[in-house]
Amino acid sequence: MLTRAVPTTATGTDAGLLASLAAWTWPGRTPDGGQVAHLLLAHRLGRTSHDAPDAIEARMRHLAETLGGLARAEDPLPQTLGTLVMVGSRILLRFPGARWDLQLPTHPQWNRLVHDQGRAALILGLDPLAQSADAPRVDAYLDAALARGRLLFGFAVRVAHGRDASGAERTTAAGT
Repeated sequence: MLTRAVPTTATGTDAGLLASLAAWTWPGRTPDGGQVAHLLLAHRLGRTSHDAPDAIEARMRHLAETLGGLARAEDPLPQTLGTLVMVGSRILLRFPGARWDLQLPTHPQWNRLVHDQGRAALILGLDPLAQSADAPRVDAYLDAALARGRLLFGFAVRVAHGRDASGAERTTAAGT
């Protein structure tokens, strides 16, 4: 679900790309055994000729650049320009320059991790994945994409409600 972020300029990610995204969240472990909130973004399966695999990959790479550049699995994870905003029990992912925020699927344990740690590990898949994918299918997607170098990584950081990454005041209102 997209949530309108007002006011802003339309210089970043467009609503069409944001609407084509599917998101999954889950609590997980870091390599050293700590807990971390995970967030996977992938393009939904293509429905038109404009959604050929190479076009989807280009859109997802553009999104990675919009987020300030993401790392490969073997590289240190950067902090992205995408920010997490907590609004009650909802968490929105805000993209730089975009008019819309992406409302994430959440649950209490994931929300608590984001609140307590102030960030989530962002995983961006370069290949499409059906929005209806369940946990075993997401795991299979992650395993296959990781083995082929088709995932990019970074951290999305939680910001105070109503502020963007630059500290400028923003408000959100429900949208479609």
